[in-house]
Amino acid sequence: MITVTNLHKTYGTRTAVDDLSFGVAAGRVTGFVGPNGAGKSTTMRMMVGLTRPDRGSVAYDGVNYTDLRYPARVVGSVLDARCMHPGRTARQHLRATAAFSRIPMDRVQTVLAEVGLETAADQRAGGFSLGMRQRLALAGALLGEPQVLLLDEPSNGLDPDGIRWLRAYLTAFAQQGGSVFVSSHLIGELAMFADDLVVVGAGKLLAAEPVSTITARNARVVVVETVQTHDLARLAQKLAETGLVVEVAGLQLFVHDSDRRVVSELAHRNDIPVLELTEMSRSLEDSLLELTAGSAEFASS
Repeated sequence: MITVTNLHKTYGTRTAVDDLSFGVAAGRVTGFVGPNGAGKSTTMRMMVGLTRPDRGSVAYDGVNYTDLRYPARVVGSVLDARCMHPGRTARQHLRATAAFSRIPMDRVQTVLAEVGLETAADQRAGGFSLGMRQRLALAGALLGEPQVLLLDEPSNGLDPDGIRWLRAYLTAFAQQGGSVFVSSHLIGELAMFADDLVVVGAGKLLAAEPVSTITARNARVVVVETVQTHDLARLAQKLAETGLVVEVAGLQLFVHDSDRRVVSELAHRNDIPVLELTEMSRSLEDSLLELTAGSAEFASS
């Protein structure tokens, strides 16, 4: 649905986005991640024509964004949750947005209900919490019944119930054939519903692949606890004979790139008593931090 090709943007001597290319598929949620200063916001602004690239293009089903006749009916975007006049009510803001984009006014009440702001429709946006502004901004993006949602940090300010609602809404939108492209610093949250990830660092593409592919590469470790040291040593020897990498620390054995079933069956066959087997693996967050470590603008010691 979305094709980003060789996007490049510099500001003076600083390169914000460096020859970036990736695709966003229809019917899937694609997460956009990277450290601060990686070029995410600049990229998303170029994707909706708010920033002009030095070179490169962004196409939606083969049509450049700038050539879309009715952009709001193809792409719904939220790049800043403060994108409304504080003196206008939620309803007034949406009516103005609808008029500007030539969208029927009956969509206003529909999207207010979709984002849960019906009871706050006639309150001024200036009195809204950040979470309510996020909902109102999303309502504006939904006015044109778009095929694509482009969202920059949409969970900022949402409470746990709001985050769960957003996750379910974006998942349902994708399941109905839409494309969702969402940036977030909450990697654990993103991992719960994203299908694909685009990872950037220092303006460059570091990875663009399914979440399942990234997590499949995460090394697994089985931690084994026994009562007797000699049982642990015997189990370590048997595991090593199968080609597995093992480490012994006290009364614990660490078996790399294996699983509990393999270790349990081997212990059982050799009559080696085991107190506990625990399987661990690196989180998606750990993998992404390792991937972007060399490109982080700021890093703690």
